[in-house]
Amino acid sequence: MSQLSRMTSQLIFVPVLFHILLTLSLYLVLLKRKLRAVSEKEVDFKATALNCKAWPDEAVLKCSNNLDNQFQAPVLFYAVCLILYLTGGVNMVTLVLAWTFTLSRFVHAYVHCGSNRVPIRMRVFSVGIVSLVLMICSALWQLWPHM
Repeated sequence: MSQLSRMTSQLIFVPVLFHILLTLSLYLVLLKRKLRAVSEKEVDFKATALNCKAWPDEAVLKCSNNLDNQFQAPVLFYAVCLILYLTGGVNMVTLVLAWTFTLSRFVHAYVHCGSNRVPIRMRVFSVGIVSLVLMICSALWQLWPHM
C-alpha cells in the first residue's frame, strides 16, 4: 500500500472522531441541563438515583435520550469503519458515506435535543441508516472474494 493510499484510508477515522466529539459534547449539554434543573430545585434525587428518565425537565430527557442513541447505530458505524480500513475498502464512496452518517448524527442530535420534531428526526435518521447500510454492503463486497 502506497503512502498516499494509506493516508486516504486513514481518513475514514476523521468522521469517527467527529462523532466521538459529538457524543462528548452531548455529555456537556446534558450536564448543563441537569445542573440547571438542580439549581431550579426541580429534581427528586431519590427518583433520579434509580431512574435516569425521572428527571423533570423535558430538555434533560430529550438530551439523555439522544445520548443513548449515540451508542446504538454508531457502534456499527465504528465497526464498519474499522473493517473498511483493515480490508483496504476505504475509497471516495465510503468516505462520503461515512461523512453522511456522521453529519446525519449531528443534525439528528440538534433536532432531538431541540424541537424534537419526529418527522424531521425520522428523515435524518433514515439518511444515516441508509448510509450505514451502504457502508456495510461495501465492506461485504470487499470481503466477498475471501468468503
